[in-house]
Amino acid sequence: MRSEARSRVAIGVVGPSDLVEEIMMIGADLPGAADWRLVGAPHAGEHETYEKFSRIADSIDVVLFTGPLQHDLARQAGELPVPATFVPMSGASLYASLLRGVLTQGIDPARVSIDSLPAADVDEAYGEIGVSTDGVHLSEYDQPESARGFAAFHEQLYRQGATTAALTTIRSVAGKLAAAGVPVLRMLPTSHTLRLSLNTAALLGTGSRLEESQIAIVVVELAVSARPTYSGPGNYWQQELKLSLHQSLLADARLMGATVAARDENSYVVTATVGALAQATDGFRVAPFMDRIRADAGVAVEVGIGLGSTARDADANAMVAVEKARGVGAAAAYLVGGDGVVLSLPLRQRRRAESEPVVATKAAKLLERLVEALGDGPLVVDAETVADVLEIAPRSARRVLQSLAEEGLAWPMPPVKGTQAGRPRQPYRLVKN
Repeated sequence: MRSEARSRVAIGVVGPSDLVEEIMMIGADLPGAADWRLVGAPHAGEHETYEKFSRIADSIDVVLFTGPLQHDLARQAGELPVPATFVPMSGASLYASLLRGVLTQGIDPARVSIDSLPAADVDEAYGEIGVSTDGVHLSEYDQPESARGFAAFHEQLYRQGATTAALTTIRSVAGKLAAAGVPVLRMLPTSHTLRLSLNTAALLGTGSRLEESQIAIVVVELAVSARPTYSGPGNYWQQELKLSLHQSLLADARLMGATVAARDENSYVVTATVGALAQATDGFRVAPFMDRIRADAGVAVEVGIGLGSTARDADANAMVAVEKARGVGAAAAYLVGGDGVVLSLPLRQRRRAESEPVVATKAAKLLERLVEALGDGPLVVDAETVADVLEIAPRSARRVLQSLAEEGLAWPMPPVKGTQAGRPRQPYRLVKN
């Protein structure tokens, strides 16, 4: 029974119960309904999003979240083992909400507060109905953190007399405002938007199934600037670097069920399926391996990804891709597909804590001073160099280098053992913004 059920694409639907129910009803009547089955996972509150998704993850091929908030909350809570998409927010839902508010609550559409929608969509919607947006207040959605302030945003404007009602896309926000006595209208996606989202999810799930059998080969090479000046079994630091690089690759490769093998003295080959690699790179939007290697081994690597229906095709495309990565100085990974499509995958950006900007600014200024002092020379320094440039004590210089490394502005390289006894010299490679 299970294999028969999984012969169709299984689409999980996660979000508030009313929207999940509506999507399930719309999906049952669509022409493609015979090719998929819908698995509903309604939640009572946004905090349950990942828990509800986790319960159905093993039985679905793709997940459709009812909005970007649910999608982002799930991604923050943990890895998504299946492709994911969400119902987009758009100005189309604004028309019905405004009309409903005018007819049932007597609101003034020129004096409302709106959350979540992009400013361009609001301007377009109001332009089409010929109403000025001078008295319209907007708080756009930007990651789950922004949604936490929506209720206070609406209530403050209403208490000040600046608005006649609040329009929100988020069920919990609507509930809080209603409890506080603020006139509120919940904007829901149109049936047309839901149908398009279901079709997108079905295509994504079907494509994921097909991709699972395709081969992906990733070539990871040490950047030329990070390679030892001489090679050979007698170079202890080269052997340490290779071990560190191998361990970093294995840590990520195990998560995607991939294999890692040495290609030569300065490169490795990772073999995986396209589906597994897509999950590890957020749908081929960020580079694999590079951020972990930089953090663990403190070196730059060039990453090329090749896709193909055979190992030979994938390997050939990977070599073309790594050549492209070499051309940009290991600033991004490159992917070359079986159809010749070339993608540039940027490094995954770390999210900074709220307390970090001041420290980062100070570190950035120190970095600028060091880079300026080095001129056109190699961007490799140690505590002695930093102490000379900044005119500080060696101990303070070591703290500066540690701070730069914590900010991602310097990469610790393998220590260099000197001819005299004592602590090995610890070089760092500076990272220019």
